[in-house]
This record gives sequence, C-alpha cells and structure tokens, in this order.
Amino acid sequence: MIRKNVVHAGALILVLLGASVAPAPAADLASQAVAITGAVAHPQSLTLDDLHKLPSTTVQVSFLTDKGPMTGSFTGVLLSQVLSNAGVIDAPGKNAYLRHVYMVSGRDGYVVALSQGEIDSRYGGEMAILAFAGDGKTLDAGDGIRLVIPGDKHGGRAVRDVISIEVH
Repeated sequence: MIRKNVVHAGALILVLLGASVAPAPAADLASQAVAITGAVAHPQSLTLDDLHKLPSTTVQVSFLTDKGPMTGSFTGVLLSQVLSNAGVIDAPGKNAYLRHVYMVSGRDGYVVALSQGEIDSRYGGEMAILAFAGDGKTLDAGDGIRLVIPGDKHGGRAVRDVISIEVH
C-alpha cells in the first residue's frame, strides 16, 4: 500500500513539473541499438545491422500471454553468442561464470533477469534469442528487437523493444 502511494506521488510530482509519465516512444527499428554493459571486456551497442551479421537461429514458441495464447516462430541471434562476443568477465573462484545474471531491459522500463546457467548449453541450455523477425517478417518498431525464450509456458520474459543488457 505504501509503495503504491509513493509511486502515485512520484507520478504526480512529474506531472506537476510538466514531465510525461508515459513510456518513451518506440524508436525506428533501423536505428535501435541494444547496449551491452556491466561486467564485460567489450561494452558495445548492437544495431539491427550488427545482429544481422551474426549467425541467426529460428525458434518456435507457444506460450500464454495476458491477452491469450501466442504461437509463432522468431528469428534472431542467440543471447549466449551476443554475450560471448562482449567478453563476459568472471570474478575469481570455482565456476564463477555461473554467478552471472543478465538484466534485460525494454524501452518501456520492463526488466527481466536471466542467469548464465539458464542459457549455457552445458546446463539449462535455453535458446534465448534477441529476435529481429517473427513469422518470417521483420518485427515492427513497436516490438523492436525482442528477447524470446522458447520453452517458457508464459511469455512474461519475452521483452519487447530491448534496449540494454546489463551483465552482473
């Protein structure tokens, strides 16, 4: 209850100051970039063109959403490949790479967390991808580059319009 009041009070202050509380508008997909930051040797900003230059894969999904069931295919780059290219930096210690957590953020502020063990082929092996196409068509600017995780029963981790991945 207190948290809701704090959020509402913060929104009221923004409105009184003339700021908008609406999410940022979707960017033109061609100019969109996904920032890879945090514990990486090579922080980078990957554009749609950059993703198209990497090996792609197509996955089939079927999951529930708040608006009903969704089934389709998505094409993109494995998240594990993108993170490998950025050079994730491990802390000292046995199996330190398994401690990594990846915070994937959408333009609207939606954030999900994935662990290294989930996407590593030696463990969970989830084929999480940064998708740039769905059902054979380029995703529109409203979807942007999208995190897709086949095998999820609910689409809550399917982040639309991904703008950053922070490596912890």
